[in-house]
Amino acid sequence: MGKYFGTDGIRGVYGDCFMNNNFAFRVGLALSRYLCNLYSGKKIKVAIGQDTRASGAGLVEALARGLHKNGVAVYKLGVVPTPAVALSVVEHNFNLGIAVTASHNPAADNGIKLFGELGFKLSESQESEIETLIDSENEELDKQQLPIDSFSIDGANEYISYMESLFDEDCLEGLKIVLDLANGATFETTPAVFEKYGAKTILIGDRPNGTNINDKVGSEYPLKLCEAVRSNHADIGIAHDGDGDRLVVCNESGEIVDGDVLLAILGVNALQKNALKSTTLVVTEQSNLGLDEAIILAGGSVVRTEVGDRNVVTRMREIGANIGGESSGHIIFLNAATTGDGLLAALHLINLLRDVDYKLSKLQAKYRLLPQVTRSLHIAQKLPLGDLRQVQQAISKIETELGINGRVLIRYSGTESKIRLLVEGKDSGRIANAIAKLEKSVREDLDVV
Repeated sequence: MGKYFGTDGIRGVYGDCFMNNNFAFRVGLALSRYLCNLYSGKKIKVAIGQDTRASGAGLVEALARGLHKNGVAVYKLGVVPTPAVALSVVEHNFNLGIAVTASHNPAADNGIKLFGELGFKLSESQESEIETLIDSENEELDKQQLPIDSFSIDGANEYISYMESLFDEDCLEGLKIVLDLANGATFETTPAVFEKYGAKTILIGDRPNGTNINDKVGSEYPLKLCEAVRSNHADIGIAHDGDGDRLVVCNESGEIVDGDVLLAILGVNALQKNALKSTTLVVTEQSNLGLDEAIILAGGSVVRTEVGDRNVVTRMREIGANIGGESSGHIIFLNAATTGDGLLAALHLINLLRDVDYKLSKLQAKYRLLPQVTRSLHIAQKLPLGDLRQVQQAISKIETELGINGRVLIRYSGTESKIRLLVEGKDSGRIANAIAKLEKSVREDLDVV
């Protein structure tokens, strides 16, 4: 991780030193210099979209002013899911796309995600170059300056139209689907697409007010989704995060389906149709080993990357794979999108269910994951993992005890001040004991708050 960029862009509490309008202005200035160096002598165009946070409008305007200083043309997309920003870059040949969003984080946070001219997230080396430029900027935002002239594009409608072109007309006819939109960027787009395809929708979290994004709704809080599926006798439930680049799924019985089970269902189905390129599913180190077993049994293979959908996409492009994702719900279909897209993943899953004529609960029962326990602890400071003596000793002992039948994973969150712990194995009692030991070692080495 860099000084400003984490695993998924820049993110922080709005009003802090690295997430405020003046900082966004400096980012805009830095981006304009970066783009002018990259496209010397050419007309440069940048698209900016945002989620529903109250702080978004000010950040968008500040970014636009910074970009405009060096003659960059700014196109505002309005409130759109993050994948719609990536789509606009491709459709309109923009040189850069910016999504102002903090994804699943609370409303008090905000962030900046960047997409290059091909619609893919920027690399770490590109982000590092931009960070250097940010630090070299010292001009302050003139709050008295009038808003700049910019162009407007109806990014939401363009995204809706694109999504409505991918599947057969009325493919969701007769289905009752609960949608939890997290009071976020998908509050208009996802219902429009589902209803166009013929589904009857029951909506949760579809009334954003600027301060209620992800507030007890959405992918981080699926309880309401499960209750609504049961009470409405719905066929399936879909929850998005605040910017719509991932999903959480609830089956017809009102039970959440593990993200690795979703990846297994999608991967095995693609293998059966000879539609999984390179016969390889790309996932992260976070995914359950039971997923590997399912894909291998179906005749495919699994490649793992570090956590982050950008890392998944990069590896997919390297090996020519077309499906990959994270257990958190970022699922990528490179045939149709350049980044994770919760709506696209939901449409693929539901159409798959119709093709095989299975209820989701019956299909998911075919897949078994190994027992896995996770912890997420808030910490005051991220010290180098290699320097954590008690933690390293605990990991060594646990790995020896588990042998080849389990694994340990410990990493820092790239978007929050958290350390994430994972222990996986075939014996649930043993891994429960192991995670307790691991957490104890973390509390000895780090200041857990």
